[in-house]
Amino acid sequence: MTPSATGRPEHLPNRRVVVTGMGTVCPLGNNWRDAWQAMVDGRSGIGPLTQFDVSQFEVRIGGEVRDFRPEEVIPTKELRRMDRNGQYAVVSALEAVADAGLIIDERNRDDVGVIFGSAGGGYGLLLEQYETFQKGGYRRVSPFMISNMLPDAASGHVAIATGACGPNMAVVSACSTGTGAIGEAWETIRRGDAEAIIAGGTDNPLLPVLLAGFHALRALANDADCPARACKPFDARRDGFVVGQGAAALIIESLESARARGAEIYAEVIGYAATADAYDMVASLEDGRASAVAMSRAMTKAGIDPSEVDYINPHGTGTPLNDRAETAAIKAAFGEHAYRLAISSTKAMHGHLMGGAGALEAIAAVQAIRTGIIPPTINWEVRDPDCDLDYVPNEARQSEVRVAMSNSVGLGGHNACVIFRRYED
Repeated sequence: MTPSATGRPEHLPNRRVVVTGMGTVCPLGNNWRDAWQAMVDGRSGIGPLTQFDVSQFEVRIGGEVRDFRPEEVIPTKELRRMDRNGQYAVVSALEAVADAGLIIDERNRDDVGVIFGSAGGGYGLLLEQYETFQKGGYRRVSPFMISNMLPDAASGHVAIATGACGPNMAVVSACSTGTGAIGEAWETIRRGDAEAIIAGGTDNPLLPVLLAGFHALRALANDADCPARACKPFDARRDGFVVGQGAAALIIESLESARARGAEIYAEVIGYAATADAYDMVASLEDGRASAVAMSRAMTKAGIDPSEVDYINPHGTGTPLNDRAETAAIKAAFGEHAYRLAISSTKAMHGHLMGGAGALEAIAAVQAIRTGIIPPTINWEVRDPDCDLDYVPNEARQSEVRVAMSNSVGLGGHNACVIFRRYED
């Protein structure tokens, strides 16, 4: 390759990139097939919080991972050294690797990477060890605290568990982390730095002090009588989001590698972009300008017209401002086609997994393409004049989906968009 005036090669590889495997640990199930079926059925994974004493809190509901048995796939010695944040990541990643039929050994290990992020890292172990320090002094602190509290702890654990020795890093962009990880995996493979990437996001924000912090933001939905109906994205009655926990992973792979392995190709990754509001650490821009730019740039990179997009899985948290701003952003990016799009927020069912949200929602977008089924936005009953698009209310819809988009918005003003298309030779 010949260097250009800027010092970069003039002809970078621009390879086709596909999805060949998926995995999740989330409130809807501990594998992606169960989670997808729950989405299609409109079943909620939101319920009363049981993992710690919530008697002091006003909001006592969340999206908990249930019946989680990491010891079935993670050796006991390693398990003791990992925060729950890392455990979720490893279990979902191992499922995705197995689902893809990807064997990682000395022949290809340097060509398989990990891009796996978290909004914050191992909160649980950090808080536990802080209490240990307060009670017993510095000599009682675990030697595993530092390595687990880092936002890139999950990517390290996944690499160790799978043997992937290629590019390894964490995307950290709050609630858009999972989407960013998939997009950066796409870019990494396109430019020739890896043949496959285990990409995804994880988070375990259901901890007492973090729940207190979410209370302080005054952004939580609450329905103690019927937790499954608490989160109401795009509905006029919406009053907040529901905190969830878990992880999701996708195997992002070059088309050449997938073909050589004879792998089943779930969808093609065709576009990605990220932007910043540069406005506020919590609130989104009301006109959705930066989010619209991310969508438009992703479509430009994908080489598609807005009219070609059939389905969007939005950020769709259920907060009054977010849903209004996101609707405005979609209108700005798509024009009149916005009214012909199918849009559905699965967060109403699984809650907001923070760093893991975008990756789980990407699985929903891929499955919409594969199955021709669009999961619903449950709990949608009252129309909001500011949210006047087609949100696929309450029941799944059978519809051909050739191109699907997944959007995420994060605290700090992060916006990310990734686009998938039905794979065709």
